[in-house]
Amino acid sequence: MTDVFRIAALAENSAEDSFTRLARYLSYAPISSDPESAGKVLELAHVLAGDLASLGMTRARLLELPGAHPCVAAEWLSAGPNAPTLLIYGHFDVQPVAGEAWDTAPHTLVRKGGRLYGRGAADDMGGWLSHLVAIEAWFKETGSLPCNVKLLLEGEEEIGSPNLEAFMEAYPDAFTADAMVLTDCENPSVDIPGLTVSLRGLLEIEVRVASAKSDVHSGLWGNVVPDSATTLIALLARLVDVDGRLRLGRRDVDPVWLAHSHDVPLTPDVIRSGARLLDGIAPLPDRGLSPAAWAWRQPAVTVLSTTFPSPGREKNAIRQSTSAMLSLRVAPGQTSAELFELVKAELDRNVPGGLAVTISELPGGSSSWDYVAAGPAFEAADRAYLAAWGRTPLRIGVGGSIPFVAMFGKRFARLPLVLNGVIDPETGAHGPNESMHIGVYTKTVKANVHLYAELAKALIPPTAR
Repeated sequence: MTDVFRIAALAENSAEDSFTRLARYLSYAPISSDPESAGKVLELAHVLAGDLASLGMTRARLLELPGAHPCVAAEWLSAGPNAPTLLIYGHFDVQPVAGEAWDTAPHTLVRKGGRLYGRGAADDMGGWLSHLVAIEAWFKETGSLPCNVKLLLEGEEEIGSPNLEAFMEAYPDAFTADAMVLTDCENPSVDIPGLTVSLRGLLEIEVRVASAKSDVHSGLWGNVVPDSATTLIALLARLVDVDGRLRLGRRDVDPVWLAHSHDVPLTPDVIRSGARLLDGIAPLPDRGLSPAAWAWRQPAVTVLSTTFPSPGREKNAIRQSTSAMLSLRVAPGQTSAELFELVKAELDRNVPGGLAVTISELPGGSSSWDYVAAGPAFEAADRAYLAAWGRTPLRIGVGGSIPFVAMFGKRFARLPLVLNGVIDPETGAHGPNESMHIGVYTKTVKANVHLYAELAKALIPPTAR
């Protein structure tokens, strides 16, 4: 019998050595949104393919499509046809850092206390690197893996995975599996692991208010003719309640789920720290829900941009038109079309001064996702995390929108999708000083070792039984 705990201990001891690899990968600064970084994305893709081959994976290669950043794929199928096949997904591109005030060089891995700082450290290079360390430990100890494994590392996740479905169509064999582990997700604290089971979708709209054929002098016409700017402010204020939350499209929350959601350690201190609130600024009141329910299960609105004059471009005029771009988070189980119609009806109703209002949906949205994480694969994940973390993972949501998850969920709905990762509330993904907690990473490495063994037992193909 294979001693999985011994392999997990070997992987844990190897975690420290893997930071050298992490530092090397981060140094490429593979910013997929920056055309000038396309060469770095491609260069890192070749490096990763070589490293996966050196690890012992086979068919390590680049998947390429015209006009797209590449994916990197590799596999190890020597467990044979009677063993299940697990696909591990991650992404190696990162967010830009322009305009952010970092305390360290953002593309250099820096260790401070129990955290590793660097753009992409947790989102998502640490996520999939934790699997490479686990795989390497299995190979060193046994020369094999308990199940077949495929790796798929995407180079475009941070720009919304615009070509991922095209890659699925062009390279179906790279995605064929019995279960999937998607590594780009969160843990509710450094002591409590999480499995993500819901995501809010994303809807972006433009609201334009027009009052005249041209700008006019505010001294001559102020208080006489309607102002598109102040009318827009009044209209947008209709969308939110006294706390500033979107008041339209709210969803009923299952009482049993709500009771369990209070176990998520989103305490006021955690919220203040994780959201970088100023001293004296408190989180919004709960109003009968929990912070987790507000963040994961309800729609929300953010103003992305406006055409209000910016400093240095002041003009003492009543403007002919004013617009705002809004980002709306779509609650799990809610469609973008439903939320759009609710917002449109509210903004079209009794417009002050009868001004012309145009409301347009913008491209690039994503669907919400709601998932029931039940069955043998998730029982296996519970056992794996219990062995590595000392407790089973909480079923959590993510308030953000992760397009690739909705794509996997739609295309592979019949498969178990295990969403894990190394992000925690202090990570600060997409912001300055992004970091990864070393303890979270190490425990995730160990959990991955156990996960392969548990899934191998839980997902034996029907033909092999």
